[in-house]
Amino acid sequence: MPELPEVEVVRRGLDQWVKGRTITLAEVLHPRAIRRHLPGAAAFSAALAGRTVTDVRRRGKYLWLPLDSGEAIVAHLGMSGQLLVDSVVERHLRVRVAFTDGGPDLRFVDQRTFGEMMVSPLVGQIPEPIVHIAPDPFEPAFDDDVFAKRLRARDTEIKRALLDQSLISGVGNIYADEALWRARLHWARPTATLTRPKISELLAAVREVMSSALAQGGTSFDSLYVNVNGESGYFERSLEAYGRRELPCSRCGTPIRRDPFMNRSSFSCPKCQRKPR
Repeated sequence: MPELPEVEVVRRGLDQWVKGRTITLAEVLHPRAIRRHLPGAAAFSAALAGRTVTDVRRRGKYLWLPLDSGEAIVAHLGMSGQLLVDSVVERHLRVRVAFTDGGPDLRFVDQRTFGEMMVSPLVGQIPEPIVHIAPDPFEPAFDDDVFAKRLRARDTEIKRALLDQSLISGVGNIYADEALWRARLHWARPTATLTRPKISELLAAVREVMSSALAQGGTSFDSLYVNVNGESGYFERSLEAYGRRELPCSRCGTPIRRDPFMNRSSFSCPKCQRKPR
């Protein structure tokens, strides 16, 4: 699933191509794509007709396009969703948004239909359905001290905490493994055992790895993860832990280990990231 760097790449593309444009038509081609917009497809289209996109924003893995109506188009890409700016008719096109200037459409393409779009009111500057999501580590609203206190108060493993979007948003399986490798922390380390300096080191690793991924366009394991122009990122080449089972750790040469984790996988170096007793 796309994580913060991949979604931020899309946000930047939308900011360039969609911000300031006025919508003439919003066409829903698959009802599942707007399943959380409870009033339905007709209401979704009516809410967008004639509205101008005033900004493009993101929190964690969610994108939203504030409108001059005081509402916003909210999008979550799910496992295979893509927001593309073009005039090509894609096979898995779910929602098409056309603009009064006659320029390229905004197209929501989703092969597996796990992603979604909706129109939502804003609470402050945040869409109502995601006000419960914590700020991500790049937001000014993210407070390192508050995060550290809440983290140490949790009775859980550090990787589970990193994936908890109510604690810190935007971090998924890939970048959790990469940040933990950089901070030399085992994924099962109890959060209560972390010192404040170690938490600071971990947050630095989270920001460092996601900044590096963003600079390389994100991580694209297949053609599903692309920017608004359909181009893939190449951070996969820089991964140190995730997906590298049995390959040598670049620090010490020990083969990377894969462990089952929450119906997924966790990758770590047995030597650099000692398993807690």
